[in-house]
Amino acid sequence: MHLVTESDSQSRTRMPMPPDVVGSHKLGFFRDSSYSGYPWDTDYEFLHETLSDFVFCHPKITETGMWEEVSIMDEKNTPIRTYQVCNVMEPSQNNWLRTDWITREGAQRVYIEIKFTLRDCNSLPGVMGTCKETFNLYYYESDNDKERFIRESQFAKIDTIAADESFTQVDIGDRIMKLNTEIRDVGPLSKKGFYLAFQDVGACIALVSVRVFYKKCPLTVRNLAQFPDTVTGADTSSLVEVRGSCVNNSEEKDVPKMYCGADGEWLVPIGNCLCNAGHEERNGECQACKIGYYKALSTDAACAKCPPHSYSVWEGATSCTCDRGFFRADNDAASMPCTRPPSAPLNLISNVNETSVNLEWSSPQNTGGRQDISYNVVCKKCGAGDSSKCRPCGSGVHYTPQQNGLKTTKVSITDLLAHTNYTFEIWAVNGVSKYNPSPDQSVSVTVTTNQAAPSSIALVQAKEVTRYSVALAWLEPDRPNGVILEYEVKYYEKDQNERSYRIVRTAARNTDIKGLNPLTSYVFHVRARTAAGYGDFSEPLEVTTNTVPSRIIGDGANSTVLLVSVSGSVVLVVILIAAFVISRRRSKYSKAKQEADEEKHLNQGVRTYVDPFTYEDPNQAVREFAKEIDASCIKIEKVIGVGEFGEVCSGRLKVPGKREIYVAIKTLKAGYTDKQRRDFLSEASIMGQFDHPNIIHLEGVVTKCKPVMIITEYMENGSLDAFLRKNDGRFTVIQLVGMLRGIGSGMKYLSDMSYVHRDLAARNILVNSNLVCKVSDFGMSRVLEDDPEAAYTTRGGKIPIRWTAPEAIAYRKFTSASDVWSYGIVMWEVMSYGERPYWDMSNQDVIKAIEEGYRLPPPMDCPIALHQLMLDCWQKERSDRPKFGQISCYLTDNCCLSILSRSISRPNTALLDPSSPEFSAVVSVGDWLQAIKMDRYKDNFTAAGYTTLEAVVHMNQDYKSANTLSKNVPPKYKCVALSFFYLIDGLYYSLLGSTLEMVTKAEGSQHELKLYKFLFRPFPGFESAYHGKRPEQSKSK
Repeated sequence: MHLVTESDSQSRTRMPMPPDVVGSHKLGFFRDSSYSGYPWDTDYEFLHETLSDFVFCHPKITETGMWEEVSIMDEKNTPIRTYQVCNVMEPSQNNWLRTDWITREGAQRVYIEIKFTLRDCNSLPGVMGTCKETFNLYYYESDNDKERFIRESQFAKIDTIAADESFTQVDIGDRIMKLNTEIRDVGPLSKKGFYLAFQDVGACIALVSVRVFYKKCPLTVRNLAQFPDTVTGADTSSLVEVRGSCVNNSEEKDVPKMYCGADGEWLVPIGNCLCNAGHEERNGECQACKIGYYKALSTDAACAKCPPHSYSVWEGATSCTCDRGFFRADNDAASMPCTRPPSAPLNLISNVNETSVNLEWSSPQNTGGRQDISYNVVCKKCGAGDSSKCRPCGSGVHYTPQQNGLKTTKVSITDLLAHTNYTFEIWAVNGVSKYNPSPDQSVSVTVTTNQAAPSSIALVQAKEVTRYSVALAWLEPDRPNGVILEYEVKYYEKDQNERSYRIVRTAARNTDIKGLNPLTSYVFHVRARTAAGYGDFSEPLEVTTNTVPSRIIGDGANSTVLLVSVSGSVVLVVILIAAFVISRRRSKYSKAKQEADEEKHLNQGVRTYVDPFTYEDPNQAVREFAKEIDASCIKIEKVIGVGEFGEVCSGRLKVPGKREIYVAIKTLKAGYTDKQRRDFLSEASIMGQFDHPNIIHLEGVVTKCKPVMIITEYMENGSLDAFLRKNDGRFTVIQLVGMLRGIGSGMKYLSDMSYVHRDLAARNILVNSNLVCKVSDFGMSRVLEDDPEAAYTTRGGKIPIRWTAPEAIAYRKFTSASDVWSYGIVMWEVMSYGERPYWDMSNQDVIKAIEEGYRLPPPMDCPIALHQLMLDCWQKERSDRPKFGQISCYLTDNCCLSILSRSISRPNTALLDPSSPEFSAVVSVGDWLQAIKMDRYKDNFTAAGYTTLEAVVHMNQDYKSANTLSKNVPPKYKCVALSFFYLIDGLYYSLLGSTLEMVTKAEGSQHELKLYKFLFRPFPGFESAYHGKRPEQSKSK
């Protein structure tokens, strides 16, 4: 390794040192002949890879002795080798010292650590004009080691190096060595190697050592994925994405990735690998399961011990083999014990009732270790005394509740033949019975049926109903089981409920029941009798007698009289309930509107926002307002952005006892300061105080391990402005108003808590999958710059002026009223589908235009009522702006929503065109009012002095006088009056459009903006103008 020195004069060369001192070593140079060794040590530091570690081996030095190799004693009397120069008596020094060629080894940015001492110029007499206390560091890139001489023009300056402390003559006498250490970086580098050079300009300096190194993220294993040594990026803020490879006996679940930071630290890992089936994680490796253990799937679980009645004889088992006589069902998990079929049921009891049998039994003594036990019934019809002649009963026999898969221990068997022998077998089965069927699993019983009664009658009809009688008819039973001897009819008044009934018997299948009371409901039952006895009664038939005879046709349904009476009662009840609900709703709305019109004051018991920066200990605010979440409950899936404090990721949160949810995760990057951590967590301390459906919800924070994280709900559709631009024109006005209503509701909540947002804009509104809008972006402090662009600087960027109220710009007066101004801009953004407010105007032009009274025009297809609300939000006097409670009430008002749904808007072209069908015949104020269906207000216009269309057009000269038309309008009609004035506003803009079109055609489009400013200037309340853009350049007019 060579070092070259050069001054303005000639140079000479010394012999190089032995080759074994070249490399990554700390080298010392000594002239002391008593010291014969070189005290160097290998120096590899964590996250650093040393390129070269040396102190100048035998350089070229000038004849005048500028840079010289000198051995000195340190504070411990240990000799150290240095390169010194102290030519402070002569002016204009230019002494160079150069290293040999250093290979780059793939590094894009390298760091140079210099240790040196420097003499205080004040301690040297007579050198004030020539002595310096700095030197310069240079570098030169080269692809080979062929540079033998120093060419100053090839070198690029890295920095001027100054000492933190310098030594004096006193320090020399006391043997005090004031050693300075400075580190500089240079990059990006592109060639194979480089030289370093040191320029002395007149200092008294000694270079002790120079270490050249680069940073890398070391080889590591995270989530069973191995990440190799990775050199950091070329920039100090760059991130290098590295894909990991799964360790042996594992497979990818999600692609494992990590980012290598510029400081040599790995950032949050994404994705992971899982050990294969039959393997588990141990010490960062996937090792085979031990004998007697198994693992069925590729999961992050450990190997489990073989379940009962099973075993494994090999390492790496994915399942365990069942013991002899035990089985595992097809749908059984490998973790379930092996089981066996159950034993036979116990205590079978039979009860014969003519041609039906009821069977009951007890559960088996041994269920086989399973819970899925069920029972099957086998029915056999046998000959008398000969079981060998038994055959299946067939499909004519019925089982209640069922024949197979019984979960209860009893069954009823019907529709058997009379005087017949039957054998019934009850089989106990479970999920593994099919693998080992055995007679031991069943029990049987043999019975003989008796003579049977007839079955019940399926259909009874009322053929005729009169004032005092009912004519009934029915069908024969499906199974008479013999000769029908007679039928029995039982009937009673419905109110008696069988407490007092009458019986009528007949041999026919019809009868007339007489002597009934008029307008009375009766219930009828019919059953048949044979020699074996009576069968069961039929289902009840309900009939109501009437005053006029009428024929009933049907299957026994309620009579017409009953249907009409019940229907009438139901209708009456519905009417009464509806009237009650409407009355309550009107009362509630009236009260809500009255409260919204009043100023909100803070009452006792109302929750108030607490500024976390008022806490002496910021961690106390986090503990008080945010919930700590265990990092193991969070699964990061992908990076969706990079913020000022770190990465923003999406992932999942699974808290024990709750369902898994998608979340957004903000991480704090490594190497943060205490202030950065406090600022980062302040947003969580703020969000944690809010609980509202239109405010972004904080799930919790992770502060007890690294990285520090803030967990919030995940909003699938992202920011509102980008979402609207992506879906331009796809929503109805009512849907857009719904978004605005949600934002207004959230801002009302914040206002009631005395929280001022200061940065309300569509970009800070997030939208979820249900189109619910939620206010976000909390906790940023702002400082007004003297920038001509006049923007508030925040820790997250700059807040554009175009969203900020004028008093906040001029006087830093941030209040809920300034948030209302910003809300008006958000309304404009929503109705224009994310268009930029004021388009391409500069911030200074925006401020000037607002001060002159100009306001944004209505976006395309924006209802006039909504634009008027925007203008109210943009009142110059903040006390004249509506409160968020009033805004929320207005956007919820059904009357006003009906106006908005009609989507009244100013067209793209002039409205008052002579060819327009709406106004072609308008020649007077009366005609105009009649055309817009407002002719009942003709007298009001006349009384106010507006008798000609010209006077109406010039209402902008004294628009306040128009308010006199509605002074006496009752409160409940104010919405109608409001729509009336919006129509007046529409006519004004129509006439304005016609005038503009004529002037533009006559004088050219360059006069368009001047004309707008002239017409709008004297028009208070409707001061919108077209700033900086012509109508054809924008969706807004």
